[in-house]
Amino acid sequence: MFLSLARRRASALCLKQSSPILNRSLWTSNNAPIAPRFQASKRKTLPEQPQRRNYSDSGREHSTVGVFTPTSAAIFIAVGVGLFYYFKYEKERLLEEREKERASRQYGRPNVGGPFSLTTHEGKPFTEKDLLGKWSLVYFGFANCPDICPAELDKMTTILNASQKEHGDIFLPVFITVDPARDLPHRIARYLEDFHPSFVGLYGDYDATKAVCKKYRVYFSTPPNADPNGDYLVDHSIFVYLMDPNGQFVEAFGQATSAEEVTEKVREAIKEWEQETGRKV
Repeated sequence: MFLSLARRRASALCLKQSSPILNRSLWTSNNAPIAPRFQASKRKTLPEQPQRRNYSDSGREHSTVGVFTPTSAAIFIAVGVGLFYYFKYEKERLLEEREKERASRQYGRPNVGGPFSLTTHEGKPFTEKDLLGKWSLVYFGFANCPDICPAELDKMTTILNASQKEHGDIFLPVFITVDPARDLPHRIARYLEDFHPSFVGLYGDYDATKAVCKKYRVYFSTPPNADPNGDYLVDHSIFVYLMDPNGQFVEAFGQATSAEEVTEKVREAIKEWEQETGRKV
């Protein structure tokens, strides 16, 4: 028994000397636990490094956006010069087309109007030169006309009132009789009293009447030997001729054209003429 106890003590001593770690664990298991030898250290945060700018990218961006390089300057100048010559060419082309259009209208107009010699209802001589300087509205008719001529002269009066209100006293309304046998000056004067006060009545003998009708391409059926006391009607063309201040034909308005339409056409003709000539009446 004594020998067995001695062996146990020797084994324990031997174990204690040979294994300090085991000995420590045995000791701690019998006593209160101690703090671990290695404690988890707190994680230290490193100071934030300043953000480093990539100068190569910045320089590239700057060069592509903000820098006015010689290449871009050359392109800018080339584009500017190109646009200058383009707009100059377009302007010249438009002016040339406008001149061609004006010339085509000039040459494309019917050859209406021309020299004539008649007498006014006041007994004064009147020629094509007396039409110059004003916009003329010329109508061919006769005093015995029952309805068409009075209606057309009334329409001319409406046109003149509206146009004079807008443009001033720049119009000359002319009535030329196609019945020279009966329409003597005093009769024409009395007939025109019912219409616009600025009307000028013109008459002539048969040859003079035929000549002026031919100039304006007007048809009339009065015979050369018509009886001044006869009761007959005269068939004739029904047009109002618009002549510009240079005595050139502008347009002819038929019976179906309303006073409003003619007034608008007159307005357009005046505007176009003023733009082409650079002057007003």
